[in-house]
Amino acid sequence: MAASSQSGSSRKFWWLGLGIVLVIAIYTGGWFYAASQLKDTVLKAIAPRNTAGVSGECTDIDFRGYPFRIGLYCSKVDVDDNKNGVSASFGALRSAAQVYAPGHIVWELDSPAEIRTANGLTVNAQWANLQSSLITKLRGIDRTSTVIEGLKATAISSYDGQTINVDAGRTEIHLRQNEGDLDGAISLQDANTVIKDWPQVFPKFSASADVTLAGKAGMVDGSDRQGIYGANGELRKVVVDIGDGKVMTLTGPFSFDEQGFLSGKFKLEIEQLGPWRDSIKQAFPQVAKTVDTAAKLLKALAGGGERASVDLVVNRGEATISGFIPLGSIPPI
Repeated sequence: MAASSQSGSSRKFWWLGLGIVLVIAIYTGGWFYAASQLKDTVLKAIAPRNTAGVSGECTDIDFRGYPFRIGLYCSKVDVDDNKNGVSASFGALRSAAQVYAPGHIVWELDSPAEIRTANGLTVNAQWANLQSSLITKLRGIDRTSTVIEGLKATAISSYDGQTINVDAGRTEIHLRQNEGDLDGAISLQDANTVIKDWPQVFPKFSASADVTLAGKAGMVDGSDRQGIYGANGELRKVVVDIGDGKVMTLTGPFSFDEQGFLSGKFKLEIEQLGPWRDSIKQAFPQVAKTVDTAAKLLKALAGGGERASVDLVVNRGEATISGFIPLGSIPPI
């Protein structure tokens, strides 16, 4: 009886051990599957895209955090979209999610970054720190939030030689699917923008933008097939503030054609024309006469007051005030 009892106990322990091994094997397989999904999801957040004609590569890929945390490390990230003619490269990537909440992913991305488009637009960027989080749903990414510290970016268009330089102490980008539309909110703090051959309106400033792209919810996770080309939307509000109540506000509808040119009719409102004029002249004394002329024109349009409202019209990249005062050209995206 004793031998039989020991034999029965041995079988129980054996089955128990086998069950533990199977559970570990299933859990491990699920963990690596979740890690693979983590990689795909983060790559889509970095460069939203379709799978057709698109390839993404994580150099020196390494999965970390087993068993209670799902982590991914890459020394470099490259994304190529052959269909839309876009390529991008970034520095090291670190991302992670808790096993009990795999749909909430946090990730960090190192600079430098370079993005090139078939229209000849090249963007080079550096930053001190980039952190992001995203929430997934059953069919893809529902929303993302990104914070960038110490951003320095240069955009160059081979189409017309246009160059735009942007520096910002802090940048926040929030995107979400709103039924079929894409809602976006962007803010810049301690920023400076220099546009080649444009009047340099701003010294250091803070700005925020609130925008909706109609029918483009799929751009968050790459399920949208056309991207920005042929899209239209509403610029609900862009606010630029250089302090002391000197504020510019821009609103209005816009669209991009199939070649990536911007068109739109915006309402530009300027508070405190006199202080704006003085601040710009102090920041950019080389354009003092031009600023005085523009300020007199705006004040006349405002009926002599300190608040002006004018139409800013963009027709396939050509920007004018009220349709007849040229500002410059905006290259295709």
